[in-house]
Amino acid sequence: MDGWPDDWFRNDAGPGASGAGSRGSGSAERGASGDPAVHPPHPGAASQAAAARAGGGRARADPGPPPGTDWPDQPPARSLRMRRGGSGGGRRAFKIIATIVALLLVAVIGMYFYLDSRLNRVAVLADYQGRPAASAGQNWLVTGSDSRQGLTRQQENQYATGHDVSGQRSDTIMLLHIGGGTPTLVSLPRDLYVDIPGYGMNKLNAAFSFGGPKLLAQTVQNYTGLRIDHYIGIGFGGLVSVVDSVGGVTICVRQALNDTASGLHLKPGCQTLTGGQALGYVRDRHSFGASDLQRVQDQRAFLKALLSKATSPGVFLNPLAAIPTATSSAAALTVDQGTHLYQLIKVAFALRGPQTTTVPLAGSETTAAGDVLLTDRAKALRLFNALGSDQPVPKDLLSGTSGA
Repeated sequence: MDGWPDDWFRNDAGPGASGAGSRGSGSAERGASGDPAVHPPHPGAASQAAAARAGGGRARADPGPPPGTDWPDQPPARSLRMRRGGSGGGRRAFKIIATIVALLLVAVIGMYFYLDSRLNRVAVLADYQGRPAASAGQNWLVTGSDSRQGLTRQQENQYATGHDVSGQRSDTIMLLHIGGGTPTLVSLPRDLYVDIPGYGMNKLNAAFSFGGPKLLAQTVQNYTGLRIDHYIGIGFGGLVSVVDSVGGVTICVRQALNDTASGLHLKPGCQTLTGGQALGYVRDRHSFGASDLQRVQDQRAFLKALLSKATSPGVFLNPLAAIPTATSSAAALTVDQGTHLYQLIKVAFALRGPQTTTVPLAGSETTAAGDVLLTDRAKALRLFNALGSDQPVPKDLLSGTSGA
């Protein structure tokens, strides 16, 4: 009467037939009265609650749909462990990352102590009667010796260093002060006329020839009135290896430099110097009318360029460049017994941009020691007193650096 077929509620498959949605024969689904069985919806929360009441108040596991119904199979309930299974991968990834970080940390610490052990330590700084007292900040004596150690016979010929040179000399002598303000780098020319303990008045570099870095340090302390806290020295071979390890150093020159004594040949303009060229650059004094006074400025310009390159991100943060540089530097340097690697790193960054000057001079004179440079004692005392008290150096005492 209402347009719906009489058998709308029957199973589509007849007796004995099976269909896609059937779980049994049609006869199996008829009730006692012969009418087709109409199954209610699958028991939900209400049926589970009833089951819990029947079982003494404790819910039983869902037994699933009654057999022979058309309800689809329900997926089994996932356990808490399965639902949290994704966090296991995160823990494993964290452990892997933590292990890698730990290994890197161990490698860095191991490399630090290895490089620290490679430093050549000598007894340079010793107490003596009249040694200046400790002052504010730190004072470093920086020297470059003419040691040929590390150079082959072929390199000695190439760099015009000479062979089998006896004795020891230093044409690079600088005082670096590190304190609360801008680091200050002061050049002490090799021909400076000073009193050398036990030898009388002579050129400053004669102290290195007479007694090595130990006597040089004592001479500089007496001359400046400043206590030397640390010492750094490097020879010809060490300089060449360090420069080559950083991939060369860029230097700009205003004029062509050709010096047979140092083997230097540079064209005007900016150029990247190899280790051998850098050695010639810091040794050259014959290309200038001011001779050694220009050379000390070139040495300061070179030192700044070298340390700026060595501490640049491209070298300092690149293991492929930093490790060779650090290894060659550690092997090339001679330091006092109290100096460690972390202090040298601090010096390297200080030398990237120090304020610079040459000790104030009052002219030259010819003596029994040869042509020497005389100190302007009044200005020199102002300079050294400012450094000793870690106060700003008066501007009129800072001559700056002007490369060749």
